[in-house]
Amino acid sequence: MFTSLLSTFFIAVGLAMDAFSVSLAGGAVLKKDVFRTALVAGLLFGFFQFAMPLIGYVIGVPITNLITPYGYWLVFFLFLFVGGKMIYDAVFGSEECGIDLTGWKVLLLLAVATSIDALAVGVSYALLGEEILLPAVIIGVVAFGFSAAGVFVGNRLGCVLGNKMEILGGVILVLIGCKFLLENVL
Repeated sequence: MFTSLLSTFFIAVGLAMDAFSVSLAGGAVLKKDVFRTALVAGLLFGFFQFAMPLIGYVIGVPITNLITPYGYWLVFFLFLFVGGKMIYDAVFGSEECGIDLTGWKVLLLLAVATSIDALAVGVSYALLGEEILLPAVIIGVVAFGFSAAGVFVGNRLGCVLGNKMEILGGVILVLIGCKFLLENVL
């Protein structure tokens, strides 16, 4: 049981890294409402990281096979667009930096996009015949913590590093998109 929980924790940390990176980039842009934004980002990222394994578990293999060929392309282009825009804005734009996590549309899209891997984890648990509720809770809680912490850390580093954080965040998002593409399509 302990080994299973430890494995689940490491899976959760791995899944949370994308949400942490996005939150880091989002924290760099904040000038006010840092606590509120960290809480909302943590809740949304945590919720989708919790829900996606459950959905993956219920859907199972046949539906995932239909989604997989296109889902990762959508995630790739979403991250490429958002990351590319961040880099462009940092180099050619105003003094504003990072991803604006105060808007629901962007935050919701990023929360869904960063939790696509968690859907596959749910399918994996179904294939193994393992229970999913406790792992899903662990994954969601870890994602909440990493996302909220990412907003705070990004806010601090953004204040020190200026638009370099926006460039770093943009590069991270583009790399996350490339990672999705390389691992799942090519």
